[in-house]
Order: sequence, then structure tokens, then C-alpha cells
Amino acid sequence: MSTFFLVAALILLLTIVTGLYRVAKGPSAADRMLSAQLFGTTGVAMLLLLAQAYERPPLRDAALIFAMLAALIIAVFVKHAVLHRDDRDDR
Repeated sequence: MSTFFLVAALILLLTIVTGLYRVAKGPSAADRMLSAQLFGTTGVAMLLLLAQAYERPPLRDAALIFAMLAALIIAVFVKHAVLHRDDRDDR
């Protein structure tokens, strides 16, 4: 059964690699941020799969912290985008 979890984690790693292309090419900051959010969500899923495969419960705690940080980062990005949109509207 642990082989299944490891294969699933490998597939998720491949989605991160393809997301790197979107971060590098854009075309906009929103596309890049969505890819970064994909990294956070996929990273959490990978940690949970690895925790199950290797029977390491502390990885679940790391996944929880990673999920909270990913949510905080997206909130900061949205706040930053709203502030800069207001600056462009004033010109």
C-alpha cells in the first residue's frame, strides 16, 4: 500500500514541475500566484501522502503548518494586488 502513496506523491511532484513553467512564463502576476498556490496545495498533499507511506505522523503537522502558510501568502498577495490596483486607478 505504501507504494501507492509514493506513486501518488511522484505524480504530484510532476504537477509542481509543470507549474514551474507557468511561474516562469506568466503571462500575468495572477497566473504566477495561482501557480504558487498550486505549489502550496500540492506540497500539503505530498506531505500527507509521505506521512502515510512512511508512517511518520510529524509530517502531518508539517503539512498543517504549510497549509496555513499557503493561505497567509495568498491573503497577502490579494491585499498587495488590491493596493496596487488602487494606485493605478488614481493616475
